[in-house]
Amino acid sequence: MKVGLRITALLFARLREQAGASRIALELPAGATLQDAYAALRLQHPALEANPEWVRPALNQALAAWETPVSDGDEVAFIPPVSGGDGSGSPVLFELTSEPLDARRLEAAVARSGAGAICTFTGIVRDNSRGRSTHRLEYEAYAAMVVSEMRKIAAEIGSRWPETRIAMAHRTGTLEIGEASVVVSVSAPHRAEAIAACKLGIDRLKESVPIWKKEFFAGGEVWIEGEEPRPG
Repeated sequence: MKVGLRITALLFARLREQAGASRIALELPAGATLQDAYAALRLQHPALEANPEWVRPALNQALAAWETPVSDGDEVAFIPPVSGGDGSGSPVLFELTSEPLDARRLEAAVARSGAGAICTFTGIVRDNSRGRSTHRLEYEAYAAMVVSEMRKIAAEIGSRWPETRIAMAHRTGTLEIGEASVVVSVSAPHRAEAIAACKLGIDRLKESVPIWKKEFFAGGEVWIEGEEPRPG
């Protein structure tokens, strides 16, 4: 088969562990799609997830459909479901960091004289999950996509509540019990809008931003994807 194009495929979290690599060069025929690229990866790495419902394809740092064609030099990514769930506003701070999070810093970023309310959500690493004791969590992210996805969420919030200001930050790496993993802070003229916008912000973040967590517990470890754990 004549090679028509060369692309780079990225794998994350459970898929990375299944393949034993995070970055793989692929050679594909002209006219190949993201579905063809994943099929080629599975030929090289048969342990990769076989069910496409548990994989989301991305092309050049944007989510895409399986039938999307790829071009020479493209960066494609195959993303397991993220860990939390099956406009005209003013975004002011989006951050992915390995450093400890400071909720007060995000609140200061969204504060303004016209805001009568600031609502902040802070996600904390707890010591239990699904009936077992959790020792620590480990977060992994597709860093190149995180901020752009956060901006999309902010645009949605801004289209519904134009006078809001939004800040989001998420940790990566190993987090111990009691540490903050994510902070979303929203300011608005009134409390109802601030509370609703903050809730929408964290809900959307857990649904769509490509960040994954692995739980470590006595006797094992497991990736959390959607609403159920997935073994490595």
